[in-house]
Amino acid sequence: MSVAVVHARTSSEPQDAAEAPVKKAGRLSQSPKGKGPDRRKAERKAGDRRGALRPEQLAPSRARMAGRGLAISLHGTDLLLMALAVALTFNLANPLAVAASPFALVLPYIAGIGLLVASLTALNAYAFKPRETLATHLARVSAAFALAGIATLILFGPVLGLASEGPTLAPWLAATFALIYLAHITAWFIVRSLRKAGKLSQNIVLVGGGKNAERMIEAAYAAGDVNILGIFDDRADRGPPMIRGVPVLGDINLLLSHKVMPFVDKVVIAVPSAAQDRVRQLIDRLRVLPNPITLFVDIEGELRGDSIARVANAPLAYLSGAPNDEMRAAIKRAQDLVIGVTALVLALPVMALIALAVKLDSRGPIFFKQRRHGFNNEEIVVWKFRTMRVEATDHSAKRQVQAGDNRVTRVGRVLRKFSLDELPQIVNVLSGEMSLVGPRPHAIGMMTGDTESHALVAEYAHRHRMKPGMAGWAAIQGSRGPVDTPALVRRRVALDIEYVERQSFWLDMYIMAMTIPCLVFGDSDAVR
Repeated sequence: MSVAVVHARTSSEPQDAAEAPVKKAGRLSQSPKGKGPDRRKAERKAGDRRGALRPEQLAPSRARMAGRGLAISLHGTDLLLMALAVALTFNLANPLAVAASPFALVLPYIAGIGLLVASLTALNAYAFKPRETLATHLARVSAAFALAGIATLILFGPVLGLASEGPTLAPWLAATFALIYLAHITAWFIVRSLRKAGKLSQNIVLVGGGKNAERMIEAAYAAGDVNILGIFDDRADRGPPMIRGVPVLGDINLLLSHKVMPFVDKVVIAVPSAAQDRVRQLIDRLRVLPNPITLFVDIEGELRGDSIARVANAPLAYLSGAPNDEMRAAIKRAQDLVIGVTALVLALPVMALIALAVKLDSRGPIFFKQRRHGFNNEEIVVWKFRTMRVEATDHSAKRQVQAGDNRVTRVGRVLRKFSLDELPQIVNVLSGEMSLVGPRPHAIGMMTGDTESHALVAEYAHRHRMKPGMAGWAAIQGSRGPVDTPALVRRRVALDIEYVERQSFWLDMYIMAMTIPCLVFGDSDAVR
């Protein structure tokens, strides 16, 4: 995007962090220098598979920031600074003096603020384009102030000049210009830093390496606001290792398990739409992914309406998953932070007592950490109080806990019954890896009988289209405890997907309100 700124608990105990490292995004190699043949030659060198359209760093999809949210933030900051300048202009010693001034004296400043905001917006001063230099951006800001300032002085200067009291517009315009200028310089550096960290532009991978893939890559180069991490093609062994500077990472089977997928915001099928059989086969194979799947539309006029999305000005039709709802995600994150911080403060005394009880009950550490599935299949480390004997801990999640399981300690039985062992996961919520409400995070490789649980339901990964949660719709619907039969796995997944499709602020509040009664008055034999 051209960023418009100020646009079921698993049954096994977690293993130690040293034994279960989480793959974290690190700094990647720099893009090859030079142009033309020299650049292409550099890209072919062994070890440089990053490609020309991958950011310097990769951030998980959950950490991606919405340009629209940044735009709203900068708009709000500008309005506050303009209002502050008005208050300082009226009375430096008493900024509240503006409230006691006659409305006729304040009206020109209100109108001036409106003109300034409109002018800044019209000249794209809130659009921090990928290749826009600081000098170019500040030129936009200066031009917007020149237009709005002249208009304000012409329209309202004479009115204030006739007043017997009150300030003139010139000092306010000067103060506002200085404040906004500094704000936009700061914003420009913040946006540049976010882009380098890979948190602002969309990350996509392409399926198919033909003409449509080349068109998408050319559009991405031109726009400069989309990161193409790689290409997956079943015909990869017959094609070049790179297409227009983007690496061919492998075939479709490799895509389904590739380590880059937790960082991917969208999978784009770039094979010709006319090849209907191949497109249908690809859709069927890719539906198991939690990542949104889209089809590159290469036939003009065939698709219209809300189903069309645009990446790098290329028309796309959604096939699987849903377009990101930035407002809903922002509300859910705010809900997590406000309620999460409050819950942590209230829970700290209880957590201290639990920690003491765990330490006195059996030897070993107080906490356990375990690798589990997060948003978009990202591997995260989930915290909890230890509830099992150290020597009996099932690090690989091969055996789910059953009622009366002798691996669980005395204190652990009480903690697991009321889910008190999960209180440390508030830390995961505040860090952004989890949410207060969502599908429960399952352990990597969790088994149901002799089969990995994810292999029992084709849509299993769809539950990872939202962050995992401490509380969940499935739990209050009675799906709480081990999922040790295929039928229980299917029911849990169906309830999780139902929540993902229905999620809203009020549904989350309802689930949180119902969770405690379900824990207290629910099935006493339920084991998580």
